[in-house]
Amino acid sequence: MKGTVLVIDDEKNLCNLLSRIIGLEGYHVLQSFSAKEGLKVLAQNDVDVVISDVKLPDLNGVELVKLIKKDNPLVEVINLTAYGSIQDGVLAIKNGAFDYIVKGDDNEKIIPLVCKALEKSRLQRKVKELESRLPKRVGLNDVIGESDAIKQAIAFARKVAPTDTTVLLLGETGSGKEVFAQAIHYESQRCAGPFVAVNCSGFNKELLESELFGYKEGAFTGAVKDKKGLFDEADGGTIFLDEIGEMSQALQAKLLRVLENQTFIKIGDTKTRTVNVRVIAATNRNLQKESDDGSFRADLFYRLSVFTISLPSLSERKGDIEVLATYYLNQYAAKVNKFGFSMDPHFLEALKNHSWKGNVRELKNLIERATILADHPVISTSLLPYEFYSSTAEGQGFDLSTVEKNHIRKVLYHTGGNKMETARLLAIGLTTLYRKIEEYKL
Repeated sequence: MKGTVLVIDDEKNLCNLLSRIIGLEGYHVLQSFSAKEGLKVLAQNDVDVVISDVKLPDLNGVELVKLIKKDNPLVEVINLTAYGSIQDGVLAIKNGAFDYIVKGDDNEKIIPLVCKALEKSRLQRKVKELESRLPKRVGLNDVIGESDAIKQAIAFARKVAPTDTTVLLLGETGSGKEVFAQAIHYESQRCAGPFVAVNCSGFNKELLESELFGYKEGAFTGAVKDKKGLFDEADGGTIFLDEIGEMSQALQAKLLRVLENQTFIKIGDTKTRTVNVRVIAATNRNLQKESDDGSFRADLFYRLSVFTISLPSLSERKGDIEVLATYYLNQYAAKVNKFGFSMDPHFLEALKNHSWKGNVRELKNLIERATILADHPVISTSLLPYEFYSSTAEGQGFDLSTVEKNHIRKVLYHTGGNKMETARLLAIGLTTLYRKIEEYKL
């Protein structure tokens, strides 16, 4: 089926004729004989294109366009009239009509016009679908957590967000530094401008400089045309420099100049460029210590650390683990069409006992994995990977019961939770295995 077309015309013979012509082209056609009836059909059906007579018994078709577009902005409307006027045509287009044509001219025009209107409608729907997949703009209200540590970080971020002050985010890998950087940007006066994130550890020295500042054609072998740098891309907005401690000292000097006067020179150029960019930097290293021993420029450190926010590790905010895990469980369950999921108490207890070296990112990845593997709506410890326990307090003991518990867990993981196969490999009875599982809360 090519698409759905609604024909609205109070002259039933003409409505039937037009519907038949359109239907023969492979379109699904709906009919209405008044504006009120047409709006009701639109509310109950997925319509792509409306063809409406201008002269209807209960409403002018030109005004009907405005009502249709108000509630159905992706539906395209074509107005038909027996007596066309420039004034009505202009008003119809102004109200959002796709086109306005005179009856009598429609015999040859209507099918190509419907085809074009349908193409536009579907293109708009596709754009809306793609936009819905874009990452949500995260504000500080979207940062999850009730612990004092995270609340303090949010309060500091809220204070600095409306300013243009450079911000340095400190925290372990996976603690949410980029989330905070985005939130600060989207709650600033630069929110309509671009947010550009770059991981400084992902490039070697030469490549990072060309990525940040761009280069002129011929600046080096392979520079076949001018390249725009990320500072240019971020003009009017914010650039987030993650892992700033990995930047070479030569590049640090160039960055310092940007921070001081918002100017830089492209590689291979002689002309100074000016930008209007806010810098938010982040690191998991001790830049104060590195500036003291000379491995990081002290002047750059002091320029970056005008306003510093320390983000707590997940081990410092264990009270937030359950709410974070629940949030990610609901998020990932919806993505794979699994609903009504929850976590059993033993699973939550295991999460709370974990050291979380990867912080929130590690938790997020673990919940995503468990959601995909789950065959039942209750997430249990059987879905935790064996390596999860290598850094968990309960998995590091040397007493016999801990060794036995970990070995049973390892075999359960190896068999994918198959109790009969696990009992066979352990050379114990199935009843004994179930008793051990209950005893050890596996």
